[in-house]
This record gives sequence, structure tokens and C-alpha cells, in this order.
Amino acid sequence: MKPRGRRRSVHRRPAALRLRVRARVLRDSFVRLVIVALVVAAAAVPAHARTVRILMENLVLQPAETRAKVGDTVEWINDDMVAHTATARNGDFDMIVPSKSTVSFVLLKARTIEYYSRFHPIMKGRLRISR
Repeated sequence: MKPRGRRRSVHRRPAALRLRVRARVLRDSFVRLVIVALVVAAAAVPAHARTVRILMENLVLQPAETRAKVGDTVEWINDDMVAHTATARNGDFDMIVPSKSTVSFVLLKARTIEYYSRFHPIMKGRLRISR
């Protein structure tokens, strides 16, 4: 006697196909995670970030006092024939600025930073960083 109706066959995907499916799911999950991380990171940096330029010329910083916001980039432009440094008194940065060169630093925290040139201590400046 034959069984009535259709018999369901138990069909399993081959192992290689199962692995490819798992790999695709993991890859898609990783891509989503990276996209979320990039969106969060982009939100952490203000969209209005700008570049603040400080000129080092004739052993003088111009301007001596500068206002900036978190996320801004500060550029020290050395227009002298000798090297200078941009050295924060609190230790946040200490950069040598060679003659006729530019160095930069991104501001990450709101605070006031006093800085000077180690080579020429009469060159003093202040960065007031706000949110």
C-alpha cells in the first residue's frame, strides 16, 4: 500500500551554502556596525569646525589670545627664519614649528590653554576653547 498524498522531503542546504549564508549575514552585520560607528563619530565633531591660524613672526604671536571651539583646528604658521615651539603649559601639546612651516592641532576639550615657545619664552599665547 502506497502512502497517500505527497511526502515531504527533508531538504537541508549543503554545508558550503550554509557557510556562505552565515558569512554574508556576518558581513552585513559588520557593515551596519561600521556605518553606525561612523555616524556616531561624525556627530561627535561639530559641523562648524574651522581652522584658527596663529602667525609666528618677528618673535611675536599674532593673535596672542585666540578663541576657538571644540573640534576646531589650530594652525601655527612660522614665518620667521628660526624655529619655534607651540608648548602648552598643561602638557596638552608640545610641537616644534620649523622655520617657514606650519603645524596643526585639533582641539578636543573646552578649557583655556596657556602656551609659549620653549626656544623663545617671550612668545606667549592663550587659547580659549569653548563648546
